[in-house]
Amino acid sequence: MCCCCPPAITALFYLWVRSGFSKDAVAGALVFFPPDPPLYKFKRIAANGDVLPDIDDEAEDLEEGNGGGGGTEESKREEDDDDDSDSDSDLGTFEIDTKSSHKANNDANHTNNQQKVSAEVRRQRRKQREEARQKQRQEYSQDPIAAMTDRSNKLRLRAKRRSKIDARDDTNGVTYQFVPDIATLGTLPSFHGTIQAVKIGPQKRTGSYIAALLYKLPESEITPNTKTILYSHGNAADIGAMSGLQAMLAKNLKCNVLVYDYSGYGESGGIPMEKNTYRDVKLVYEWLVQNVTKHEHNVILYGQSVGSGPSCYLASRRCNVGGLVLHSPFTSGMRVLTPSRAMACLDIFPNIDRIKKVKCPVFVIHGQKDQEVGIEHGMALHAAVPEDCKRDPWWVRDKGHNDICDGPDIVEYMQRMNKFVKSLDE
Repeated sequence: MCCCCPPAITALFYLWVRSGFSKDAVAGALVFFPPDPPLYKFKRIAANGDVLPDIDDEAEDLEEGNGGGGGTEESKREEDDDDDSDSDSDLGTFEIDTKSSHKANNDANHTNNQQKVSAEVRRQRRKQREEARQKQRQEYSQDPIAAMTDRSNKLRLRAKRRSKIDARDDTNGVTYQFVPDIATLGTLPSFHGTIQAVKIGPQKRTGSYIAALLYKLPESEITPNTKTILYSHGNAADIGAMSGLQAMLAKNLKCNVLVYDYSGYGESGGIPMEKNTYRDVKLVYEWLVQNVTKHEHNVILYGQSVGSGPSCYLASRRCNVGGLVLHSPFTSGMRVLTPSRAMACLDIFPNIDRIKKVKCPVFVIHGQKDQEVGIEHGMALHAAVPEDCKRDPWWVRDKGHNDICDGPDIVEYMQRMNKFVKSLDE
């Protein structure tokens, strides 16, 4: 989490007022920081197999004749994307939608896309990203309100452009191939199954499409009890950054893994907002059950950091889901900044309330030295889980918020995850 100082809280309050008391505008500034540029891209493949040129969101022509959609409908969807009303009509109890559209193809192994890149090049790329983050932090400190407002405007414009691009690709039968940023990520673990690049959508309310990767085991290894992990990542990651871990999870746990990007992240359309993450996870979950698992009890929801929000949300509403893993979770968004409830009106992702309603086994993982989201959050969530749903938690010694899977601890991580997965069939 970011913005953990009093000036930032003041800025958030003023942003809330200036945005017309929109809680989602505050959530966007507080929580969502997609990698820029993304750590992957989707290569676009035409219906006839030709590779299409990459599209620059900022350069895309938005005129009706070149965009594939009418202005009135697009304007309405843009308003819906920003809607902060209390109506949850599209977020409540739902049936699995059998008509969810998607574009996928060109199964690809990481090794097909990898190139050998020197360690020096990777260091330079990481340095450039860190310099960009430092510049952003300086802008926030100098005029946080103006910086947040400018960022919000840019995200809104990007969403409008991306929605037109994805809708046109959908109409034209375009499919996708995953290309990770090897220059930054380095060599990724191999995976013996297939890796499917998918765009799921459109969202019924916003019209946006969600980018996802499906790590699927070979057919010879799939059984009626094979699980699929639906992975909701942290606030500063994307599906490119998570690609190495997902490959290892699928390989070591003998599970399929579906990881997706939130609205406004990577190749996904839309605007990053709390309510949109709920729409995102619902849409992806529907697609997963319809196209991969066929049964909800074979789905394991996995939420890391901010991903604990949409994961707890969905688990509290789907009584047949197989299991829930919470990795470095928080009790709620505002509680990370301050234990005071004086600003409860701006709180987001109320996990501590929703976890009490889950009906599936829950496994909580938290680093004892987490300086971003204290371990007391993980402990409070574990304590609030219904007794018959509790599984032994893992309080990881000498680990913080983002390094639990780093180094030798990856072995114990996989062992504990494997134990949890196997327990679901007992």
